[in-house]
Amino acid sequence: MSTPPASIRALIVDDEAPARLRLRDLLAKDAEVVGVQEADNGEEAVRVIQEDKPDLVLLDIQMPGLDGMGVVEAVGPEAMPLTVFVTAFDQHAIRAFEANALDYILKPFGDERMQSMLARAKARLRQMQVESFSRNLMRAMAALPGIEGYQDRVAIRSDGVTTFLMATQIDWIEAAGPYVTLHTGEKDFLCRRSLASLLLRLDPRRFVRVHRSAVVNIESIAQLEPLSHGEFEITTRHGGRLRVSRTYRSLLERRLGETL
Repeated sequence: MSTPPASIRALIVDDEAPARLRLRDLLAKDAEVVGVQEADNGEEAVRVIQEDKPDLVLLDIQMPGLDGMGVVEAVGPEAMPLTVFVTAFDQHAIRAFEANALDYILKPFGDERMQSMLARAKARLRQMQVESFSRNLMRAMAALPGIEGYQDRVAIRSDGVTTFLMATQIDWIEAAGPYVTLHTGEKDFLCRRSLASLLLRLDPRRFVRVHRSAVVNIESIAQLEPLSHGEFEITTRHGGRLRVSRTYRSLLERRLGETL
């Protein structure tokens, strides 16, 4: 049985108009690319990715303001579509693959390289369709009585001792280099996991990302105070303070069911 064709909705992110035009022209040669959007800065790219959820992102690494790596961090690596980094500098290739990119292409772009990249993208999209079904099935099973779903406690290991912290005790979580700090009313705990990996294990109905480096337990929010440029400051039930960035504001609004 033949493999069905892919239908790819792509987003081009580059601050240089000629580069965006060149990429658009190359994508137009592939009949399976059914739609192409453009963003000329990182902030706009984050908005489009979160709202429109393209299948494929061609992302310039070096841009003024929020660069390509910053876009990945703002959206969250686990939430990024298939990503191909675009760069004029080959040394960025290692960083690209550390960020779990599908591929990278060097400027100036060639037809053959673009075709190779798209072939990989199509294969990966088909694989993701199968994986998506598996994930949905696992979530459905986790929701059944007696089957474990998200973690209700976090193991903290320090000096050979393991402390178990209930998820309900956590007010907010802050990125601390490659690890995270768990803030509670009584004490802060260093957890040797990345923010992205910990989020996969916590209930998204309770924990919501409000900043590239911060996640809040919505049940711990005591007050929201508007700041400038569409940002807010959260005060938690135990007096902790953290910022809601404009990029993540819509996520908190959806979770709270309120317009800020």
